[in-house]
Amino acid sequence: MQHFTVFGYARSKMSDQGLRNMISMTLTCRIDQRENCSDKMEQFLKRCFYQSGQYNSEEGFCELDRKLTEKEAGKQPNRLFYLSIPPNIFVDVVRSASRTASSPGGWTRFIVEKPFGRDYESSGELTRSLKMYLEEEQIFRIDHYLGKELVENLSVLRFSNLVFQPLWSRDYIRNVQLIFSEDFGTEGRGGYFDNYGIIRDIMQNHLLQILALFAMETPVSLAAEDIRNEKVKVLRSMRKLKLEDVVVGQYKGHTRGGKSFPAYVDDPTVPNGSVTPTFAAAALFIDNARWDGVPFLMKAGKALHTRRAEIRVQFRRVPGNLYSRGSNVGGGTHLDMATNELVLRVQPDEAIYLKINNKVPGLGMRLDSSNLNLFYSERYHREIPDAYERLLLDAIEGERRLFIRSDELDAAWAIFTPVLRELEEKRVAPELYPYGSRGPVGAHYLASNYNVRWGDISTDGSF
Repeated sequence: MQHFTVFGYARSKMSDQGLRNMISMTLTCRIDQRENCSDKMEQFLKRCFYQSGQYNSEEGFCELDRKLTEKEAGKQPNRLFYLSIPPNIFVDVVRSASRTASSPGGWTRFIVEKPFGRDYESSGELTRSLKMYLEEEQIFRIDHYLGKELVENLSVLRFSNLVFQPLWSRDYIRNVQLIFSEDFGTEGRGGYFDNYGIIRDIMQNHLLQILALFAMETPVSLAAEDIRNEKVKVLRSMRKLKLEDVVVGQYKGHTRGGKSFPAYVDDPTVPNGSVTPTFAAAALFIDNARWDGVPFLMKAGKALHTRRAEIRVQFRRVPGNLYSRGSNVGGGTHLDMATNELVLRVQPDEAIYLKINNKVPGLGMRLDSSNLNLFYSERYHREIPDAYERLLLDAIEGERRLFIRSDELDAAWAIFTPVLRELEEKRVAPELYPYGSRGPVGAHYLASNYNVRWGDISTDGSF
C-alpha cells in the first residue's frame, strides 16, 4: 500500500514524534524481519502523525480533516476510523468525525470495539444512535476472535470435507463445548472488568459468534450477507438462557509452590464486596431440526490452570459397541474415552485433532484412544497472521464477513440479557475457586446434568 497515513487522535497533548516513539516501542517486522526491517519501520513511522482534541469537539476533528487533506495531496481519499475508546463516547466521536472529517470523495468507515452495550436495550440504543450519523455498511463491529485462523478454518473444515457433512447434526453429535480460559487474573484492569464480567466480556461475543459459525446452515455463497444471514438464523433459534443453566464463579487467593496469588477482590481497582463473575459456564440449546436437544456448553474464566481456547465436538457412542463390554479402553473403562471427539484448538498452538479408538499392538484385545493430528506449526512453516491484521485488511477492503451486523447483535443480546439481569438483580454470589485451579466444581455438576464430561478435564478427574 503506497499511499496511506496513520493519525492518532486523543485528548492528550503529544507531538508527532511522541506518537512515533510510543509506536516504536512495540513495532516489529514480524512477518519478513530479515528484509530491511529497520528501513521498513522507519518508512512506516514517517507516515504516523498526531492530532490532539476533545472527543465531542467538531473543531478538533475539523483540524484533523485539514491535516488529512494536506497529506492526501489531491488523491482520492478513503478514511477508516478505529474507535479504541470507552463505549460511552462512541456516539460523540462518530457525530463529530462523520460531520467534519468524512472523506470528501471516497468511503468512510468506522471500526467499533466491544463492548457493544451492556444488554439488549443499551446495545439497541447504541446502534440507533450510531445510525443517526452512519449507514450500517459504514459500521464494522470488530470481534478479533472471528479473525483467528482456526475460526476462519471452521467453515472450510465443515463445508469442503465430505466426511464431516453428514456428521454435523444431532444424529451423530452428542454435545459441543466452547472453552476459553486464561491463566491470569484482571492484573489491575479490575475496574473496567467489574463493569462487565466474564459473560459480557467473553461469552456473549467471542464464544457465541464461534457457536453461530459452527452451527449455521450452508450459506448460499461466501458473500458476507449470505454468511451473516445464516448466523442470525442460528441465534434467533436459540433459547434464552435461564439461571438454572448457568454457573458463575470468582477466583480467590491461593498459595502454590511458595508463591501467593491474589483474589479478584484484592485488586485495588475492584469495588469491595463485588459479586462480578470471573468465571461462567452455561448450557445453551438451538431449537431447530439440525440441533434439537444437543447441549452447547460454554465455559470461560480468568485465573485458571491454563491458557486455552478450543471447540470440542463429542460424538455419540457407537450403537451396540462390541468393544464397550469387558475391554480395557486406555487402561480404564470410562465410556467417554470410547467416543470420538473432534477438537479445534484456537489458541495456543493452533491445531485440529480427532480422537479415535484403536487396538494397542500385541496379542491381546486392548483398546486405546489416539489422536489424528494436524498441528499448524508442524504442517505450515510460516507465521500465522494476527487476528487484528486480518480484520483491519478486511475493513479496508470492505469485506464484512467477519464483522457483526446489527441484527446479529440484537439476537445475541436477546439470549443473554434475561440471565444477566437476574444475576445482577438478585446479586447471585459466585462460587469461589482458587487462583490457578480448573474453576468452580459447579461447572462439572452443570455438565453432568446433560450427561456430559468437560473435554478439557484430565483423565484422572483432577480439578
